[in-house]
Amino acid sequence: MTPNILAPGAVLILWTLVMLVWVAVTRFRALAKSGIDLKTAPPGGRGGDLEGVLPAVTNWKSHNYTHLLEQPTLFYAVILILHAVGGYPAYVVWIAWAYVALRVVHSLWQATVNRIPVRFAIFAASTLCLLALALLAVIATLG
Repeated sequence: MTPNILAPGAVLILWTLVMLVWVAVTRFRALAKSGIDLKTAPPGGRGGDLEGVLPAVTNWKSHNYTHLLEQPTLFYAVILILHAVGGYPAYVVWIAWAYVALRVVHSLWQATVNRIPVRFAIFAASTLCLLALALLAVIATLG
């Protein structure tokens, strides 16, 4: 039986929600430390308004959460296509797991160290996995 291609997608969704909690916890701590009271914040404020107000290391978590809502949307579409077509070999699932693992590593790196050359290398590697999955989806759908 071929491993389920949807499992890596479910894990990445869960990881995205973990990052959301990390964003909230670090942001609320930083707000309290800086003396900012949300009750007196002007209406319509957004997280992006905190750039330059909160420490950069606090905002890194939010930046990564945003990233997890960008390129991974293509990943979700690709694995749904592969799942719908069916009959994919097991190595396709391993590529999907590699994508998820690299995105988690990217998150941890960006949220803590955030040195761009390493972050870019991790991002590039995950993008290659996504490219491979997209090509396999095209091949699978064209028959």
